[in-house]
Amino acid sequence: MSTARSSAFLVTIVVVLLAAGCSPKRIAQPTRPTPPTLIVLLPDPETGTTGRARVTNEFGFANLAAPRAATRVTADGPPGLISTMSDADVERLFGEALAALPPAPRHFTLQYRFESDELTDESTALVPEILRTVKLLSVPEVVVVGHTDTMGERKANLALGLKRAISVRDILVEAGLAPSTIEVTSHGEADLLVKTPDKAPEPRNRRVEITVR
Repeated sequence: MSTARSSAFLVTIVVVLLAAGCSPKRIAQPTRPTPPTLIVLLPDPETGTTGRARVTNEFGFANLAAPRAATRVTADGPPGLISTMSDADVERLFGEALAALPPAPRHFTLQYRFESDELTDESTALVPEILRTVKLLSVPEVVVVGHTDTMGERKANLALGLKRAISVRDILVEAGLAPSTIEVTSHGEADLLVKTPDKAPEPRNRRVEITVR
């Protein structure tokens, strides 16, 4: 009985070994090279200005500093030579993605009369354009920031800036904008548009800045 069992066990091993020897060998498939990554520097859609970008990897770097400057990066070499893409190529490659971006924020500045929350005539005339911009957006977000010049005490100017911002919010709410979409704050004299010494009346610093996005 013991011998029979041993023979059967040996036969099983031989069969397994033979099967392994007869199985087809796998042929290694060639790996496809990773396509290069295209990097393009585009102007800011809000301001139209172009910043700078430094593209780096372990092999080197490329500095992009002009509108539509482009380079291609591979996994086994430094960034390629810098070229300039045409407007047509940018539209062809990225037009759909750019069109899907939310519209750039709009910025407005309203000026105020001296030590008052009353708008100047020029700023009053700008209010309808702000309202049109807000109503074009399905879900608008509006940030209203009040500012003052350096006349008066700092604490009083903070309160005056807030009073000015609230007056703008009230105009927007009266025009139909939901109060929950408007963020109101004040910087007082802490963020001067025109740097002045203390106790200096400067009309350009008496303002409310509005961002619509």
